[in-house]
Amino acid sequence: MYTYERLRDENEAFAGTGGVSENNCRSRFLPAFQDGLTGRVELARTESGSCAAMHLLCCLPDEWVTERDAEDRIVALRDSIVAGFVRDGVFYTRDEAARCIREEARRA
Repeated sequence: MYTYERLRDENEAFAGTGGVSENNCRSRFLPAFQDGLTGRVELARTESGSCAAMHLLCCLPDEWVTERDAEDRIVALRDSIVAGFVRDGVFYTRDEAARCIREEARRA
């Protein structure tokens, strides 16, 4: 299942690369999630519904949720959910975003 712990682990694994928001936002990448089963993509959003600057589990589709806490906050998502980014309407995994940023840096 996809949890905040997994999200933290991914951020640590991709630290210093374009696979995290702080290193790719200037290249117009927006934090997002994709359901690997259906292909559905959702931008990460804040509680108010605006686009988030980082990956947040709140505001994702109910059908993706497998667990909530006592305050009804999302605690876990189904295993098919992948964190990544959207740029120009295209979903990128963390690996793909990191590769794009590396390639853009080489060309600069």
